[in-house]
Amino acid sequence: MAKVSLLLFSLFIIVASAIINGSAAVEKVGIYELKKGDLSVKFTNWGATIISVFLPDKYGKMGDIVLGYDSVNDYKNDTSYIGSIVGRVANRIGGAQFTLNGVHYKLIPNEGKNMLHGGPVGFSDVVWKVNKYKKDGYAPFIVFAYDSYDGEEGFPGALRVTVTYTLNPGNRLTVRMKAKALNKATPVNLAQHTYWNLGNHNSGDILSEQVQIFASHYTPVDSQLIPTGKFATVKGTPYDFLKPHTVGSRINKLENGYDINYVIDGVDGKLKKAAVVKDKKSGRVMELFTNQAGVQFYTANSLKDVKGKGGYVYEPHGALCLETQAFPDSVNHPNFPSTIVYPGKEYKHVMVFKFSISS
Repeated sequence: MAKVSLLLFSLFIIVASAIINGSAAVEKVGIYELKKGDLSVKFTNWGATIISVFLPDKYGKMGDIVLGYDSVNDYKNDTSYIGSIVGRVANRIGGAQFTLNGVHYKLIPNEGKNMLHGGPVGFSDVVWKVNKYKKDGYAPFIVFAYDSYDGEEGFPGALRVTVTYTLNPGNRLTVRMKAKALNKATPVNLAQHTYWNLGNHNSGDILSEQVQIFASHYTPVDSQLIPTGKFATVKGTPYDFLKPHTVGSRINKLENGYDINYVIDGVDGKLKKAAVVKDKKSGRVMELFTNQAGVQFYTANSLKDVKGKGGYVYEPHGALCLETQAFPDSVNHPNFPSTIVYPGKEYKHVMVFKFSISS
């Protein structure tokens, strides 16, 4: 079934559930901006989405380094999760099903027989409430909130989710994702799905950008990009970014490009450096820190003829994503770190993007 049909069906279920529960108030969809120094970031509460990140290059010229659209309505029709928060469970769940505490849950598949990024109407395709908003000052921030109902996309239990974006001193963008299970244990794995191009969103492909990923292992996948449950060393493979390499240096050794989960070196739960991206032409550098165990490196392999900002058309490898996360399909692999959140416990996911200039 096409994503659009599933989207309409799931939206009907959401509205019907809201009416039944007496909570059919509609949140207004808007655009919000945070500014600090040379860094300016815009968001929409549709999908708690980052829609632009402006900062100067080494010549002082401002540029927008994330892919996106000209209007909020375009995000509603997006099928690439551009800039959004994805969940309740990011990445893939094999067979769109899992068993938890003896109960077998069947989810709504939206990528063949599997579920991707929370289903046909995941957190990227809903309106979030703006809880707090301070657009300037020492640490400008905005807090988006979403209450996911019991049974949404097939997941058990009601879930209260917040995402806080903050601009901190030193050209840092901090993302804090939190979730509380309200009445049942449930899997939770949120991710921030921005497409980055440090040369500017309309500068072409990212094959010349230099990437370093602090991960000695990755989780191999099958032909449907579902993890096999094993771990493999990056050494001697095109996945080895322990030392900096350009994206394009070995991408031709892969069928379509990079779309793989890395096991970040360091202690799970502690903030650690996950990756560094450098664009030689603009001089922009982006460092990524996280408390998560994994990071999905994706080179926008599926982008094709996507009309973006200013009419610019995005094509494959027109950007890269670094999605910190728990391991994909963890619910079906007991040897992977658990993604189950129990009532009374809180899921906490931190990302810090630090921007700088290299000559």
